[in-house]
Amino acid sequence: MFQYISKAETMEWAPGPYEGVDLKVLHKDATTGSLVVLRRFAAGLEVPAHIHPEANEWAYVLSGEWEENGGLHGAGTLFHAPRGEPHGPHIARSEVVSLTVFDGPLTVEPAF
Repeated sequence: MFQYISKAETMEWAPGPYEGVDLKVLHKDATTGSLVVLRRFAAGLEVPAHIHPEANEWAYVLSGEWEENGGLHGAGTLFHAPRGEPHGPHIARSEVVSLTVFDGPLTVEPAF
């Protein structure tokens, strides 16, 4: 038996760290601040280059299409950004939904 169950369909989308990014927090660890979230990016949104100074990020694309480093990436793509390493810009070529894990608090700072 699983000790924790979270159902996304019972949650409302909440504003994320950028306009056009919405989150559903599926789990947050009260001790470490780590998160498991669904993220939804509006079509056409460009997320500028940034870093997460307190967490490694793993993002798995569930739907939609990203442009990243000149390449297009769709459902089934896994991205990893190590803590403190710059990544982006990311461009949502369509609405993108990802399942994303941050192993520490979700903090965002400009990359440059």
